[in-house]
Amino acid sequence: MFDGGDLKLLVLQVLSRQPSHGYEVIKAIGEQVGGDYSPSPGTIYPLLTMLEDLGLAEAVATEGSRRQYALTEAGRAHLAEQAEALARIEARLAHTRDQARARRVPDIQRAMENLKTALRLRFDGDTPPDEATVRQIAEAIDRAAVEIGRL
Repeated sequence: MFDGGDLKLLVLQVLSRQPSHGYEVIKAIGEQVGGDYSPSPGTIYPLLTMLEDLGLAEAVATEGSRRQYALTEAGRAHLAEQAEALARIEARLAHTRDQARARRVPDIQRAMENLKTALRLRFDGDTPPDEATVRQIAEAIDRAAVEIGRL
Protein backbone atom coordinates (compact mmCIF):
# COMPACT_ATOMS: atom_id res chain seq x y z
CA MET A 1 0.00 0.00 0.00
CA PHE A 2 2.87 2.37 0.80
CA ASP A 3 6.43 2.54 -0.29
CA GLY A 4 9.10 2.94 2.38
CA GLY A 5 9.29 6.72 2.01
CA ASP A 6 5.52 7.13 2.39
CA LEU A 7 5.44 4.99 5.50
CA LYS A 8 8.42 6.82 6.95
CA LEU A 9 6.60 10.15 6.57
CA LEU A 10 3.42 8.74 8.10
CA VAL A 11 5.35 7.44 11.10
CA LEU A 12 7.07 10.81 11.52
CA GLN A 13 3.68 12.51 11.30
CA VAL A 14 2.27 10.25 14.03
CA LEU A 15 5.30 10.96 16.24
CA SER A 16 4.93 14.70 15.61
CA ARG A 17 1.56 14.60 17.36
CA GLN A 18 2.83 12.84 20.48
CA PRO A 19 5.46 10.33 21.57
CA SER A 20 4.18 6.83 20.82
CA HIS A 21 4.91 3.14 21.25
CA GLY A 22 5.19 1.03 18.11
CA TYR A 23 1.71 -0.40 18.63
CA GLU A 24 0.27 3.11 18.89
CA VAL A 25 1.97 4.03 15.61
CA ILE A 26 0.48 0.95 13.93
CA LYS A 27 -2.97 1.80 15.25
CA ALA A 28 -2.75 5.48 14.24
CA ILE A 29 -1.72 4.63 10.68
CA GLY A 30 -4.50 2.03 10.46
CA GLU A 31 -7.01 4.69 11.48
CA GLN A 32 -5.60 7.15 8.92
CA VAL A 33 -6.13 4.57 6.19
CA GLY A 34 -9.69 3.86 7.27
CA GLY A 35 -9.30 0.48 8.91
CA ASP A 36 -8.57 -1.59 5.79
CA TYR A 37 -4.82 -1.69 6.39
CA SER A 38 -2.39 -1.49 9.24
CA PRO A 39 1.36 -1.93 8.94
CA SER A 40 2.84 -5.00 10.55
CA PRO A 41 5.05 -4.87 13.64
CA GLY A 42 7.78 -6.38 11.44
CA THR A 43 7.64 -3.22 9.34
CA ILE A 44 7.10 -0.56 11.99
CA TYR A 45 9.64 -1.59 14.64
CA PRO A 46 12.62 -1.73 12.23
CA LEU A 47 11.45 1.58 10.74
CA LEU A 48 11.38 3.17 14.21
CA THR A 49 14.91 1.88 14.82
CA MET A 50 16.02 3.30 11.46
CA LEU A 51 14.45 6.69 12.28
CA GLU A 52 16.33 6.63 15.57
CA ASP A 53 19.60 5.77 13.77
CA LEU A 54 18.99 8.67 11.36
CA GLY A 55 18.42 11.04 14.27
CA LEU A 56 14.82 11.75 13.22
CA ALA A 57 13.28 10.06 16.27
CA GLU A 58 14.49 9.11 19.71
CA ALA A 59 13.47 6.48 22.20
CA VAL A 60 12.31 8.01 25.45
CA ALA A 61 12.19 6.37 28.85
CA THR A 62 8.87 4.79 29.80
CA GLU A 63 7.58 2.45 32.42
CA GLY A 64 8.04 -1.21 31.57
CA SER A 65 9.94 -2.66 28.66
CA ARG A 66 8.10 -0.92 25.81
CA ARG A 67 9.98 1.85 24.06
CA GLN A 68 8.23 5.07 23.27
CA TYR A 69 9.48 7.18 20.38
CA ALA A 70 9.42 10.95 20.03
CA LEU A 71 10.27 13.17 17.09
CA THR A 72 13.58 15.03 17.29
CA GLU A 73 14.17 18.55 15.97
CA ALA A 74 15.82 16.97 12.92
CA GLY A 75 12.69 14.85 12.48
CA ARG A 76 10.48 17.94 12.65
CA ALA A 77 12.67 19.68 10.09
CA HIS A 78 12.57 16.66 7.79
CA LEU A 79 8.78 16.46 8.09
CA ALA A 80 8.50 20.18 7.27
CA GLU A 81 10.73 19.71 4.21
CA GLN A 82 8.50 16.88 3.04
CA ALA A 83 5.20 18.75 3.54
CA GLU A 84 4.28 18.53 -0.15
CA ALA A 85 4.91 14.78 -0.31
CA LEU A 86 2.97 14.30 2.92
CA ALA A 87 0.03 16.27 1.49
CA ARG A 88 -0.05 13.92 -1.53
CA ILE A 89 -0.01 10.90 0.78
CA GLU A 90 -2.82 12.36 2.89
CA ALA A 91 -4.91 12.99 -0.26
CA ARG A 92 -4.45 9.33 -1.25
CA LEU A 93 -5.41 8.28 2.27
CA ALA A 94 -8.56 10.40 2.16
CA HIS A 95 -9.58 8.66 -1.05
CA THR A 96 -8.81 5.24 0.47
CA ARG A 97 -10.85 6.10 3.59
CA ASP A 98 -13.81 7.13 1.42
CA GLN A 99 -13.64 3.85 -0.47
CA ALA A 100 -13.45 1.88 2.79
CA ARG A 101 -16.48 3.71 4.20
CA ALA A 102 -18.47 3.03 1.02
CA ARG A 103 -17.76 -0.70 1.31
CA ARG A 104 -18.99 -0.67 4.89
CA VAL A 105 -22.39 0.89 4.17
CA PRO A 106 -24.87 -1.40 5.98
CA ASP A 107 -27.13 -1.91 2.96
CA ILE A 108 -24.16 -3.01 0.84
CA GLN A 109 -22.84 -5.31 3.57
CA ARG A 110 -26.29 -6.89 3.97
CA ALA A 111 -26.68 -7.40 0.21
CA MET A 112 -23.22 -8.98 -0.09
CA GLU A 113 -23.94 -11.32 2.80
CA ASN A 114 -27.31 -12.24 1.24
CA LEU A 115 -25.56 -13.19 -2.01
CA LYS A 116 -22.95 -15.28 -0.16
CA THR A 117 -25.68 -17.02 1.84
CA ALA A 118 -27.74 -17.77 -1.27
CA LEU A 119 -24.69 -19.25 -3.00
CA ARG A 120 -23.73 -21.33 0.05
CA LEU A 121 -27.25 -22.69 0.40
CA ARG A 122 -27.42 -23.55 -3.30
CA PHE A 123 -24.02 -25.23 -3.44
CA ASP A 124 -23.93 -26.88 0.02
CA GLY A 125 -27.03 -29.01 -0.51
CA ASP A 126 -27.09 -32.76 -0.94
CA THR A 127 -27.31 -32.45 -4.72
CA PRO A 128 -24.89 -30.07 -6.41
CA PRO A 129 -26.43 -27.95 -9.16
CA ASP A 130 -26.10 -29.23 -12.71
CA GLU A 131 -24.00 -27.47 -15.35
CA ALA A 132 -26.92 -25.47 -16.74
CA THR A 133 -27.84 -24.15 -13.29
CA VAL A 134 -24.21 -23.24 -12.53
CA ARG A 135 -24.10 -21.34 -15.84
CA GLN A 136 -27.36 -19.50 -14.98
CA ILE A 137 -26.02 -18.54 -11.55
CA ALA A 138 -22.77 -17.24 -13.06
CA GLU A 139 -24.74 -15.27 -15.67
CA ALA A 140 -26.95 -13.72 -12.95
CA ILE A 141 -23.88 -12.63 -10.98
CA ASP A 142 -22.26 -11.27 -14.17
CA ARG A 143 -25.43 -9.26 -14.99
CA ALA A 144 -25.45 -7.81 -11.48
CA ALA A 145 -21.76 -6.88 -11.80
CA VAL A 146 -22.35 -5.13 -15.14
CA GLU A 147 -25.36 -3.25 -13.76
CA ILE A 148 -23.38 -2.14 -10.68
CA GLY A 149 -20.54 -1.04 -12.93
CA ARG A 150 -22.92 1.19 -14.89
CA LEU A 151 -24.19 3.02 -11.80
